Amino acid sequence: MRITSIIENTSNKGLSVEHGLSLYIEKDSGQKVLFDMGQSGMFVRNAESLGLSIADVDVAVISHGHYDHGGGLKTFFQANKKASVYIHMDAFLPHYSLRDTRLRFIGIDNDFANHERLILCDKQTDIDDNMMLFANVQGNCCYPFGNRLLFGPAETENDDFSHEQNLLIEEGEKLVLFAGCAHRGIVNILRKAEEIVGKTPTHVFAGMHLVKSGLPQMEEDEFIESLASELMKYRNTMFYTMHCTGEEQYNKLKSFMGRQIEYMACGDSMELFQK
Repeated sequence: MRITSIIENTSNKGLSVEHGLSLYIEKDSGQKVLFDMGQSGMFVRNAESLGLSIADVDVAVISHGHYDHGGGLKTFFQANKKASVYIHMDAFLPHYSLRDTRLRFIGIDNDFANHERLILCDKQTDIDDNMMLFANVQGNCCYPFGNRLLFGPAETENDDFSHEQNLLIEEGEKLVLFAGCAHRGIVNILRKAEEIVGKTPTHVFAGMHLVKSGLPQMEEDEFIESLASELMKYRNTMFYTMHCTGEEQYNKLKSFMGRQIEYMACGDSMELFQK
């Protein structure tokens, strides 16, 4: 399996960047999966620069109802004429972010909410025999503090992220977990994955929403150390992070986790070999 970042906040390869996420997944079987679409059509151009074709994508997934993950939906339908797009049934509800003293809409354009190629998901959806989506993650372990600034569907309600879904792909001995922002907390998501399939993911690709925590520096450092401690309990799992984790926060995780965690910038690829 080969995973390539085609949208991320940063790039070491000279590609265009934006605040967002899109991963191009090439399975060993030859099937091509797109996980998230950034906030614009930039993911298509970056894919072309990397020799990848959005037209060839067989399955697409939108992880949750925020513009920086599903904003490229219109462009995707223009560039790809065959793939179904799996999205949670609550993803098109309004979502907001508190910036300074006002709420800013950060949802997905619902002009495409009834598109014929959309597949609306709920708590758990099997895509095929070795690929599934799950939502309904519970638990409060290392729950991101930045979530308190996010609201929806009502402007007066904190978002509970019922619209967030995560992707599991199993090929051979590899069980790979993909999480867009891990708003429900990456540890809680890992625990839910284990509960569903009865085994631990071998690899995790996820934003972890550690930026804009609003915590005093000492408390943020303590939180990151606590998160690193929880993740390091998964001794046989390799973590790749990006996007809303934040570079500074990643460096702190890295100082604890060492080789167990790496950062994926736009244009970076990772190949997962069979044992």
